[in-house]
Amino acid sequence: MGVKGFVEGGIASIVAGCSTHPMDLIKVRMQLQGETQVPKPDQALRPAIASAARGGASSIHVPVPPTPPPRVGLVTVGVKLIQQEGVAALFSGVSATMLRQCLYSTTRMGLYDILKKKWTDPETGNMPLQRKIGAGLIAGAIGATVGNPADVAMVRMQADGRLPAAERRNYKSVVDAITRMAKQEGVTSLWRGSSMTVNRAMLVTASQLASYDQFKETILEKELMRDGLGTHITASFAAGFVAAVASNPVDVIKTRVMNMKVEPGAAPQYKGALDCAIQTVRSEGPMALYKGFIPTISRQGPFTVVLFVTLEQVRKLLKDF
Repeated sequence: MGVKGFVEGGIASIVAGCSTHPMDLIKVRMQLQGETQVPKPDQALRPAIASAARGGASSIHVPVPPTPPPRVGLVTVGVKLIQQEGVAALFSGVSATMLRQCLYSTTRMGLYDILKKKWTDPETGNMPLQRKIGAGLIAGAIGATVGNPADVAMVRMQADGRLPAAERRNYKSVVDAITRMAKQEGVTSLWRGSSMTVNRAMLVTASQLASYDQFKETILEKELMRDGLGTHITASFAAGFVAAVASNPVDVIKTRVMNMKVEPGAAPQYKGALDCAIQTVRSEGPMALYKGFIPTISRQGPFTVVLFVTLEQVRKLLKDF
């Protein structure tokens, strides 16, 4: 009984993840817009003074604040991406997305299904909303812990194209990304940003799965629609909107912490998730935490629709197993 829930959730998650990957990539690129980069020593000096400092003629250091690039919207980011990197770039990191869905989403969907069956009232056949939220929080936390290495690899592979050619990591695949991170930065780097990943996963799973079940039950109880494709699409799109609103701030911080490049012997750009949040708000304002919200909802909506519509169809196919 338990294994079946994992299989159904895994199949639906992989289909949804791959079909909405381009929008997820654009979301990551938008979330990294305006991020303050730590300049190298010579980059912080005006050319003449830097030259003099290297020659020993002067020790005066005059920092030149970098000019942030203008922020652009969803369509502009997408068009610029295709022009500079080609159409295939829209699927950069798709192998990491598939691995992430296999690890993270399969785990959370399967665990939620187990808890749902265990906590559902046998008399009414329904589970109270607070129990749905609790099941989502637990399932999301465990799933995120299992899938964090693939999540880090996915973010880096999606963001690599925005870096200068000399600074790109150029991972060949998700396996290459995980292997190189472990060798060059240590095994612990695979769980970088894990606290934010777990928090985001708890919010997404609790809001997405719990709200889908709640919306679906409400629609059927009030006889607004029959149990079919229309009900599944309506409930899943509403659940996607709730999940996007709840998770976007955590998602922005998670993306920046995971994408952070740590040089040997150099101080990291962010000390942790809280420091990243503080720096982001101070330098870009509170609304920076909702940066990329349009592509988030543009991706979260279709992702949730594809996820649950596929899940319902897979359940019908596997109902006799």
